[in-house]
Parts: sequence; structure tokens; C-alpha cells
Amino acid sequence: MSILIELAGWIGFVLVLGAYGLLSAGRLDAKSRIYQWMNVIGAGGFVVNTIANHAIPSATLNVIWMGIGVFALWRMGRVT
Repeated sequence: MSILIELAGWIGFVLVLGAYGLLSAGRLDAKSRIYQWMNVIGAGGFVVNTIANHAIPSATLNVIWMGIGVFALWRMGRVT
């Protein structure tokens, strides 16, 4: 089970960092669904890992990060 928890954290790391890198390089737009999904799924991986490691401040940050992404996706769905 600990391997899966670590894997969730590393996948979260790759997705969040990748999203930010692609945004900074101009390859993604902050209003794109793929950017938001990368952040939502990445933050979810961090939540799994940080809760398992009892890092409550980091888990809280990532729950909020996920919420922001979900809200953005919800707004995108309403507009389109």
C-alpha cells in the first residue's frame, strides 16, 4: 500500500509541475481544461500522499487547490 501512496504523490508532482511548466512556456493556457485537470488530478495525488504521511497543512492546501480547479472546470462547463 505504501508504494501506491508514494506513486500517487509522484504522479501529483509530475502533473502539477508539468502543468505549471507548460503554462510558463506558453504551451498551455490557464483557462484550458487540460491545465485545470492536470492541477486537479495532481493535487489529488498530493492529498493522498500528504494525508497518509500526516502532513495536514499540505493536505489542506491541496484540497483547496483541487477545489479551485474543480470550480474553474465547472465554470467552463457552464459557459460552453
